Amino acid sequence: MEINDKVFKALNEQIKHEFYSSYLYLSMASYFENIPLDGFGKWFRKQAEEEHEHAMKIYNYIIDRNMHVDLQAIDKPIVKFNSVQEIFEKALEHERKVTHWIYQIYELALQEKDHATHIFLQWFITEQVEEEKNAQDNLDQIKLIGDDKAALFVLDQNFAKKAD
Repeated sequence: MEINDKVFKALNEQIKHEFYSSYLYLSMASYFENIPLDGFGKWFRKQAEEEHEHAMKIYNYIIDRNMHVDLQAIDKPIVKFNSVQEIFEKALEHERKVTHWIYQIYELALQEKDHATHIFLQWFITEQVEEEKNAQDNLDQIKLIGDDKAALFVLDQNFAKKAD
């Protein structure tokens, strides 16, 4: 059974967004690895891998529905950051955008009576709840430590452990 044209287009667009997310998190990882705060870098590399997996999950779903994926150009991510806090703010902002995009496809699938896609997207909705919570918690921790360099170093080490 093929996917409705509108839903198909939206899913392909979401693949692009997920790959962009991976690029964005790699860019953030690069910032941290050059400071060096390697624990944050390692954690953002792991986030980049997860976003790649999300893109491939949608890719495989389209293939399973007997259709050809229509890969689209990926925008260049932000590469310059001014602070650790700015990165975590941008990560939270980005996760909120991803949630919005997923909700849009979910609603579209419902409107178009594409029940299989509607059910498929429920995993992503649950995942986004976790992603937004983690991003908010991370930002809250960064804000909590403020300019305390020793606390930042300890938090960096904790992020390295979380990435394992």
